[in-house]
Amino acid sequence: MWHWWHRFWRRWYPYMIYPPSPPLYHSQQQQTQQPTYPPYPYYPPPPLYPPPLTPEEELAMLEDYKKVLEEDLKEIQEEIQSIEKRINELREYLRKQGRQP
Repeated sequence: MWHWWHRFWRRWYPYMIYPPSPPLYHSQQQQTQQPTYPPYPYYPPPPLYPPPLTPEEELAMLEDYKKVLEEDLKEIQEEIQSIEKRINELREYLRKQGRQP
């Protein structure tokens, strides 16, 4: 009969000594002490361009792209020429006024 009590105390006695374990969740006070950061900004993913299926399609795509770049280059060169013309006009005006820079 004493074996039963002996087993009982051996099993339950260590649990009675220790205080109850703390709760598993964090208290509200601990959460407010942590610094808050703004949410990360949302950046949309880059557009997906499917690769050309054949070398012929890639060649056509590159030729079109080259044509667009040449048109842009022509417009930029015309803009540079008009700016150079305006610079020369202003220099001539200032030279005539006697206020040469």
